[in-house]
Amino acid sequence: MLTFLAGIAAGALLGVLFAPDKGSETRKKISGKGKDYADDLTEKFNEFLAGVKEKYSDVKEDVSEPVSNAKAKTS
Repeated sequence: MLTFLAGIAAGALLGVLFAPDKGSETRKKISGKGKDYADDLTEKFNEFLAGVKEKYSDVKEDVSEPVSNAKAKTS
């Protein structure tokens, strides 16, 4: 997925660089696209992190019940 996004970013950058605009316009476009891609990547990372936290929580719940039962049996 990350490779795919990097490929898109490289293609967009090359497209902007070879466009017949003035240098200042090209720099603005590159800056804007870079910010857009950074925002998208941050959003995807946050979604990934939320998924990992959710899985951790699920596993913790699944493990804590048998541990509590085992403790109760030994007491």
